[in-house]
Amino acid sequence: MTRRIGILTGGGDCPGLNAVIRAVAKSLMRQCGAEVLGIEDGFAGLMEASPRVRPLPWEAVSGILMRGGTILGTSNRANPLQDEATAARVLRHAQALGLEGLVVIGGDGTMALAHGLAQRGLRVVGVPKTIDNDIPGCERSFGFDTAVATVTEAIERLQTTAESHGRVMIVETMGRWAGWIALEAGLAGAADVILLPEIAFDVEAVAAVCRARAQRRRHTLVCIGEGARPAGGEPTVQAMHADRPEPLRLGGVAHVLAAALQPRVPVEVRATVLGHVQRGGSPTPFDRVLATQYGNEAAQLVMAGAWGRMVTLQQGRLSSVALADAAHGNRQVPLDHPLLRAARQIGVSLGEPSAQEA
Repeated sequence: MTRRIGILTGGGDCPGLNAVIRAVAKSLMRQCGAEVLGIEDGFAGLMEASPRVRPLPWEAVSGILMRGGTILGTSNRANPLQDEATAARVLRHAQALGLEGLVVIGGDGTMALAHGLAQRGLRVVGVPKTIDNDIPGCERSFGFDTAVATVTEAIERLQTTAESHGRVMIVETMGRWAGWIALEAGLAGAADVILLPEIAFDVEAVAAVCRARAQRRRHTLVCIGEGARPAGGEPTVQAMHADRPEPLRLGGVAHVLAAALQPRVPVEVRATVLGHVQRGGSPTPFDRVLATQYGNEAAQLVMAGAWGRMVTLQQGRLSSVALADAAHGNRQVPLDHPLLRAARQIGVSLGEPSAQEA
């Protein structure tokens, strides 16, 4: 009997999703002759009255390695655990389609949903996806390297405008509650100030750096993660969406900081929120390779019957963790991380009151 495996991509889009789909499908087809079905638009494809699926033969997953986005579509609204009737419908559809199991590609929210379905009897293998690099138990998620490259390029472009006009330019990155994108892109783009959700920033300390640089270099580049907050303050919330698995949407802290800095500095302050441009485009070679490794490893877990686990990278080596371990929590930048130490030692301000001139 031919094995039949489903694949879906959940949550936000991310460079490298197609590379994972390709690797999972080709590995399963080549190594065990499996039939692979693609579930359309994430869990939504299994939640509706009639499931929306498509066959993924070899030709369908060829030539997609370098493409951004996902050929299957995705959804960050679909919640198969919204009620028990919906969860039961998903399980019925999976059974009716003859699926031996499901490979779910997504971030921590998607892994939490997959874990909930696994507890109800669905066989699941997870693949970590997020540009935020914040999935518990995984030191590097695909899509992150591409996002860092995109933000770095944006910082470099804003650098020339800042130099020409003698401005303070603030660049806001994605990342939610974790500062990985802001930290690595800020360092790679030579930002003078890097502000992270993990370290509450002092507005006056940031202003002091800007004033000092206005005298010496005329311009200042600030890279700030969307979840960053001032000391004694709260993160900036852009919107609330009660109908989504993750209802709170962060965003706009760059404008809040610009308004706070402008009265404190002698130059013009401008803010740029990069937004979804960080998610788009073709994955970097690093992400293509990592996504391919993750997809192939997911196929190995499927063939071994190692359900209820997520592929991961730990200490530079591929392994797997229980879905339960990746389903909850958030992997933030440790306060003793070597990159934070390097930033301080080369004079980059992290918005701390003791920050020295950049």
